[in-house]
Amino acid sequence: MDQYDVLVIGAGPAGYVAAIRAAQLGLSVACVERWIGKDGKPALGGTCLNVGCIPSKALLDSSEQYHRALHQFPAHGITVDGLSMDVPAMVSRKDAIVKQFTGGIAGLFRKHGVDWLQGSARLVDGGVIVRPGSGGEQQVQADHVIIATGSVPVTIPAAPVDGTQIVDSSGALDFTAVPERLGIIGAGVIGLELGSVWRRLGSEVVILEALPEFLATADREVARAAARAFQEQGLDIRLNARVTGTETDDSGVEVHYDDANGAQSLRVDKLIVAVGRRACTDGLDLDAAGIGTDEKGRIAVDARFRTGAAGVYAIGDVIAGPMLAHKASEDGVAVAELIAGRAGHVDYDLVPWVIYTWPEIAWVGATEQSLQAAGTDYRSGKFPYAANGRARAMEESAGFAKVLTDAATDRVLGVHLVGPYASEMIGEAVVAMAFHASAEDIARIVHAHPTLSEALHEAALATDGRALHV
Repeated sequence: MDQYDVLVIGAGPAGYVAAIRAAQLGLSVACVERWIGKDGKPALGGTCLNVGCIPSKALLDSSEQYHRALHQFPAHGITVDGLSMDVPAMVSRKDAIVKQFTGGIAGLFRKHGVDWLQGSARLVDGGVIVRPGSGGEQQVQADHVIIATGSVPVTIPAAPVDGTQIVDSSGALDFTAVPERLGIIGAGVIGLELGSVWRRLGSEVVILEALPEFLATADREVARAAARAFQEQGLDIRLNARVTGTETDDSGVEVHYDDANGAQSLRVDKLIVAVGRRACTDGLDLDAAGIGTDEKGRIAVDARFRTGAAGVYAIGDVIAGPMLAHKASEDGVAVAELIAGRAGHVDYDLVPWVIYTWPEIAWVGATEQSLQAAGTDYRSGKFPYAANGRARAMEESAGFAKVLTDAATDRVLGVHLVGPYASEMIGEAVVAMAFHASAEDIARIVHAHPTLSEALHEAALATDGRALHV
């Protein structure tokens, strides 16, 4: 029977990072992963790398390049004749990027001496049973077991996924042609990003959102600005629209939904179900192992990621908290360091959120509505990209940067960005807040000119009415 210090179940952003970090700390490590890639071969990286973060960003970038060539190049004096989009080539590029990175993780496992056990796993008394894809079972023992099995798309009875006309977020990455009319259930991060991809390429996109508010977790001002931008791009977002049923035939999907005006129907060529994700704990035998879950099926853990079973930990999407790859990876680092006797920690109040549409949307910390609900006396400073030299030079003047501070101490409580490359800019805000910076601290830091980051600098100045360029 194989014996390890640490056995990780799952090789997504939480699992593979935990395995590598544990190995770096001198522990013997094995990682169990059952994922099979598009080429039919075992693959590491989980949802994020295979059918999530990386492939979706590849398609977003390709579609954005096409959109710019089609609509924005003339403003730069660039004329393009005979522009067209080769969708299979775009998808093939995406697949090549995925394969490169999954192979990269396998290389990292070899470098750090992590054993990859290909197959699925379940917990038993005295160890973990690994079931290889080729059949048979083997029992593996470890002093510490980390559950990092991630999440899977939520399904709804009203729109059963068939993989052809009704697809989940994974299937939406592999369309072979641009749908003439595309329906999406869910106006969250996944729905907006996938909708943006196919809208840029020519689809008429209708997004049905059951909630009455758009981007309910985002700052209200950011959500309104984003909604205007998406409307200008042609995304048809219908709020308070609850899907009640679907019918498929050879030519498409008939979607039935209720809204404020009663029963409605929508005819689309393809339908994407993007209503969220749930913790994936199928087949682990958690009950038999004495591991409890909450009302959403997530594994209950303490502050050190320990479950109710001795020596068993859980991290990433299977526990409470935002289902974000970067949060999962930091969980992985923290649990490995805790197991090794070090001081692992993740500050969940400072996990940045990003929506990779265009304009991009990013935020960290409190929103205005959360501060108002808490009765916090705060100040708000905002600066528009229309007044930012770099943004205007890029022909990307939509959106703004906003800084929220404590009115008494000037400490930064939240930063919100909607505009070009917000995903790259939010890191400065996270660092500032991690070190308990004030708006004055950000205002006193010299920001290169001309850069987009000057918008954050000006927003910090604006909290005290000192913005220089508006």
